[in-house]
Amino acid sequence: MSYSLKIIRKSEQITSLWSGGKTTQLAIYPEDGDYSKREFNWRISTADVEVDESIFTHLPGIQRIIMILDGEMLLDHKGNHRVQLQPFEQDRFDGGWTTRSMGRVTDFNLMLAEGCEGDLSKIHLNDGIHSEVLGNGQSMKRSEVYYCFKGKSRMSIDEKETIVLGQGDLVIVNMDHFCDNVNLKLSNYEDGTTATIIKVSIFY
Repeated sequence: MSYSLKIIRKSEQITSLWSGGKTTQLAIYPEDGDYSKREFNWRISTADVEVDESIFTHLPGIQRIIMILDGEMLLDHKGNHRVQLQPFEQDRFDGGWTTRSMGRVTDFNLMLAEGCEGDLSKIHLNDGIHSEVLGNGQSMKRSEVYYCFKGKSRMSIDEKETIVLGQGDLVIVNMDHFCDNVNLKLSNYEDGTTATIIKVSIFY
């Protein structure tokens, strides 16, 4: 079997308030998952932290990865570690820890329930083309998510499908255990412009 695609435009995303600011859910799996009930395998979101100091929601059993998009943040995981994060730096921690944050930032969040693994990375597009070959070759399902944080990008898949991602849009490439290799290319939408993509790799 090949791959399947899901495009989620910025206009489709739901933003809600939390004690420290506002958060936007970008994607959740399964699609009928419910974060409020902690019923999900994985979840991707962004958050604007609008207070100087806040305590993170207690999420036992959830692995978390946070990447800073704008601003600086100090994370203090009580009894574990402390880390100062600059833009595009990230921290991985247990959602069951008592975590205090200091600093007003915009951040990108990946939450992983038991049985899921994942990573975050940044792709900064200048005038060149970023090429990847996505192949499964393992016993787990795989989803690759591309979130357009800044600018506007063009994505080509197997030279058959072309998707334009505006700022705030994302595309999910889902591959099952038997998926063939998928050839993917990312480029700026127009010459002379730049775009920044946050890539999420999830195995489950």
